[in-house]
Amino acid sequence: MKYWIGKIWLWLFGWHMVGETNLPPKFVFIGVPHTSNWDLPFMLATSYVLRARISWLGKQSLFTGLTGSFMRRLGGIPVSRSSKENTVEKIVDIFSHSDNFILAIPPEGSRDKVEFWKSGFYYIAQGAGVPIGLGYLDYHRRRCGVGGFLQPTGDLRADMNFIRNFYKDIQGKFPAKQSMPHLREEDDVSA
Repeated sequence: MKYWIGKIWLWLFGWHMVGETNLPPKFVFIGVPHTSNWDLPFMLATSYVLRARISWLGKQSLFTGLTGSFMRRLGGIPVSRSSKENTVEKIVDIFSHSDNFILAIPPEGSRDKVEFWKSGFYYIAQGAGVPIGLGYLDYHRRRCGVGGFLQPTGDLRADMNFIRNFYKDIQGKFPAKQSMPHLREEDDVSA
């Protein structure tokens, strides 16, 4: 049923799936670019067509009131931005105890333009020993999917160069809000 919901959604908006369809059972699925509230329904439609049951991290406020249980049923996992808990360790632990777990993360952490992406996606994938799926929503070409996978090597700069190269021509709904793939930790890595 979800497959057809995703297919119909994409068809209604004139979108096409392009990219990988043979997905590993466990990976971190980065959703880029994240510039609009429309990204969530398109990401869910993409996952439905891929027949991938995804979980995703969202700010705590999305999970309160009437929408809270609905967001959880859609795969949402609330994250408190002010909490001292180590979200990376928590999610790595979920990966280690799961046979199938796909976690979608928008690394910008916001729909607004940011100077640095949040690095949690990288450290979760590295800590869990799972690949990073290069998920994308290209509003300009009306294409979506998973453009490939990157197994983190520990060479942060090289891995981010690979990611930057993939996303360089992909355009969000609001291009002016789009952030360059860059982690604060890259500046701390000696050349």
